[in-house]
Amino acid sequence: MATRLQGVAAAPGVARGAWILVTAAELPAPASINPEDADAEVARLRDAAKAAAAELRELAASVRDAGHADEAAIFSAHAAMARDPELIDAAAAEIQSAGVDASTSVIRAGGVVAERIGALDDPLLRARSTDVLDVANRIARLLAGLPTSDVELRAPAILVAEDLAPSITATLPHEFVLGIALQGSSPTSHAAILARAYGVPAVVGIDGLLSAVEAAAPGLELALDGSSGELVIGPDTDDVTRFAVRAEALSEARRQDREEAALPAVTRDEVAVTLMANIGGPDEAPRGVELGAAGVGLFRTEFLFLERSQPPSEDEQTNAYRTVVEAFAGNPVTIRLLDIGGDKPIPYLPLEPEANPFLGVRALRLAQRNPALFVSQLRACLRAAASGPVRVMAPMIADATDVEDLLALAARARSELEAEGTPFSDVELGVMLEIPSAVLALGTYAARISFASLGTNDLLQYTLAVDRGNAALERYRDPLHPAHLRLIGMAVEAADRAGLSLSVCGEMAGDPVAALALVGLGIRALSMAPSSLPAVRRAIREASAEELRSGARAALAAATPREAREAFTQR
Repeated sequence: MATRLQGVAAAPGVARGAWILVTAAELPAPASINPEDADAEVARLRDAAKAAAAELRELAASVRDAGHADEAAIFSAHAAMARDPELIDAAAAEIQSAGVDASTSVIRAGGVVAERIGALDDPLLRARSTDVLDVANRIARLLAGLPTSDVELRAPAILVAEDLAPSITATLPHEFVLGIALQGSSPTSHAAILARAYGVPAVVGIDGLLSAVEAAAPGLELALDGSSGELVIGPDTDDVTRFAVRAEALSEARRQDREEAALPAVTRDEVAVTLMANIGGPDEAPRGVELGAAGVGLFRTEFLFLERSQPPSEDEQTNAYRTVVEAFAGNPVTIRLLDIGGDKPIPYLPLEPEANPFLGVRALRLAQRNPALFVSQLRACLRAAASGPVRVMAPMIADATDVEDLLALAARARSELEAEGTPFSDVELGVMLEIPSAVLALGTYAARISFASLGTNDLLQYTLAVDRGNAALERYRDPLHPAHLRLIGMAVEAADRAGLSLSVCGEMAGDPVAALALVGLGIRALSMAPSSLPAVRRAIREASAEELRSGARAALAAATPREAREAFTQR
């Protein structure tokens, strides 16, 4: 009888076939050392850390050569972790104080660091605790003389595990990996990120997975759907047929998406809407181009700054931005300045702990303490603009004074490049509207900027006082909440009065129903994850702008998000 489990979708695609259980070989039991041998054991630890860092740099180069530059940065960061004093010094102290061997000490130290990271509020950073454990385990294995991976894959199979280290995911023969099924992990883990990069279907967070496969009869197949999160052990005939239909439908949908990519997003009554892509790194640009994005409405630059021991150089930033600008060949690329704060600790940027970091010193507010960080980024944006049109957007703008700070930083960056004779081109400067005060005060500074973009994720959070990570507040989280729609409507009116270009780059833009609401409110430019472009394009092409304007009026007068959504689903 088939066993059906439900997990969390992590990487799209359907897989069916044999499976292999991935378990890590146990490290040797903790061993005591004599006090007089402690210094030699610390030296052995440091040598192993250097060797691990060298291996990880080689892995980064291999992944980069395979065409995955952003994913290569994962292992560059791991190499930095292997030399991080927080980890290695803590392990050395454990050798000296507890009298245990180097392998045990680094595992213990890694566990402490991983536990601290796992307690952070940000789900993306919490997922990095696995990376620390991966690095600590690699060092411990080198110390114990064990291979760094226990996986031997010689035939196509679905990998089943509690979790999967990023280094294993990257180094497996991908032609043999049918899919990945994990009892733990999350869609934001590096294993999931790498699965998506390599096109491997993956489901994570499958409660009871390991006990279910261990109890299964030998030879049973697995079937998983990386889009729905479903996994079946021992699929029956109906399951096999069902999964085959899904695989065929997915293939057909992807073909249709590519065919329709060149179609304009125009309503039935000839109102045009510009669709752009939200990306997190250069390697996401080709997907946006393939699916017809008319530029980038949000380039999140945090990937360059997080998970490393020192800030990226200006040249490194310039190259990353230029790669995206060139990929979009004349269409504008909107680069968001660094958006970090107390909830995203960075080793080279000491930030004081804050009781509520989402209301604290974050994003552009950090420029008061560290203007050089933003000037360097603005210089890189100006240099990248020599290859095509670039727009630079500042997050967490609250009022006109913040806008003046942005303009001053940009002027400093421009004057420095001019004085040096470094080639650059000018950029358009704009802001993210994600704080209600920025919308309410838009008329006081609109003449000073070239564009604005509504960051609806945070705008909804701040409007309704809803912590984005608190599951207990889910009922408030619908972006079609009438209060949220009214703020958006105010932004549209203020932008129209000022002749200011206005777009939406929050997740709301990628929801086809919400996108129709935005068009009805007067938004004419939407930016979203590339995967959302086809569905939003179809929804707009099937709609009438006049009907959407009528729906928007009804939604603005609605009492609940459900009523507002019905104005666009019951047309």
